[in-house]
Amino acid sequence: MDLDIQDSETIQPASPSTTPEEERMMNNASQSTPVARAVGASGATALERHSAEVLKVSTRSRPSAVAGAIAGVIRDSGMAEVQSIGAGATNQAIKAVAIARSYLSEEGVDIVCTPSFIDVSIDDEERTAIRLLVERRG
Repeated sequence: MDLDIQDSETIQPASPSTTPEEERMMNNASQSTPVARAVGASGATALERHSAEVLKVSTRSRPSAVAGAIAGVIRDSGMAEVQSIGAGATNQAIKAVAIARSYLSEEGVDIVCTPSFIDVSIDDEERTAIRLLVERRG
């Protein structure tokens, strides 16, 4: 299940001020096919599949709301995947991971974040997104 985290606690469609790439990523989540590749990987793309919950972050996402979603998914399954396209969305995603770490540290849970690039096919067009795999440490 993919969750789009926006300005409020509820899941909403993309707002008009999002970039076209972000809007397509969020509106076509059911049609997108993520393919993860290692940072610095050349040519060949390695497929990676995880059973993590996918949280899609936009520039307008509130980091505290995304952090709450990350913390909830970590509590439930121990692993969350955060995806973003663009500098603004990636900034919000990184802040959310830092906030989620502080939320979970109060419960004695430590998390680690592994960044990678992911090629997302949206409307038969390839886009490169940032993928943050967030997992319990050790």
